[in-house]
Amino acid sequence: MAEQKKTTIVLFSGDYDKAMAAYIIANGAAAYDHEVTIFHTFWGLNALRKENPPAIKKGRLETMFSKMMPRGADKLGLSNMQFGGMGPKLIKQVMKKHNAMPLPDLIEMAQEQDIKLVACTMTMDLLGLQKEELLDEIEYAGVAAYLGDAEDGNVNLFI
Repeated sequence: MAEQKKTTIVLFSGDYDKAMAAYIIANGAAAYDHEVTIFHTFWGLNALRKENPPAIKKGRLETMFSKMMPRGADKLGLSNMQFGGMGPKLIKQVMKKHNAMPLPDLIEMAQEQDIKLVACTMTMDLLGLQKEELLDEIEYAGVAAYLGDAEDGNVNLFI
């Protein structure tokens, strides 16, 4: 019997196109029977944010971070070609024309394929994010847990 192949991805970027690449690779690996983990840290956590989170009492700095960071995968900007905010709208039009799945759908597909979506608890503390602000049915862990998954990984990516 073949050994279970494992793929781990650190999603550090909060850019729509980079997050899409991470989720396309993750879903592809899962389709090839890999056990897949995506460890979301720093700006990559924004892909896991709910668009309309419940009101949470926060300190001034945490409130400021919450307002400055995009809420949810569909609100992420592009890494290039922003065009004064028009870039994300244009890329989404092109994707729709070519029947490419948008990022929120890729995230939903990842959850359906039992891809382990992990939010970095240290970064959550730094940015003042609470579990209630992130998607349901994800996991919370620190670097040690990610390293445990990555140690046995056949493919380890940093995006």
